Amino acid sequence: MLALRPGCECCDKDLPPDSPDAFICSFECTFCRDCVQARLAGVCPNCGGELAQRPRRPADKLIKYPASTERIHKPRD
Repeated sequence: MLALRPGCECCDKDLPPDSPDAFICSFECTFCRDCVQARLAGVCPNCGGELAQRPRRPADKLIKYPASTERIHKPRD
C-alpha cells in the first residue's frame, strides 16, 4: 500500500493525500508538481526513475488506511 507521504522531498511543500500535485517514483520518493517540472525534469533524483502522478486514496479508505506522517526533506539546488 502506498505511504502517501505528506510533503515534497525537494521543497517540503505540503502534499495532502488528495493532492493532484503529488508525484512519486516506484520507490515512493515524493515530489510536488512544481519541483518535478522545474527542477527534476520528471526524473527522480534518488533512483533515476520516472516520476508519475501519485494515485489518490478514496476519502473513506483514509480512515482505515491513513496517509503517512513521515516527512522526508532533502533540499536540492
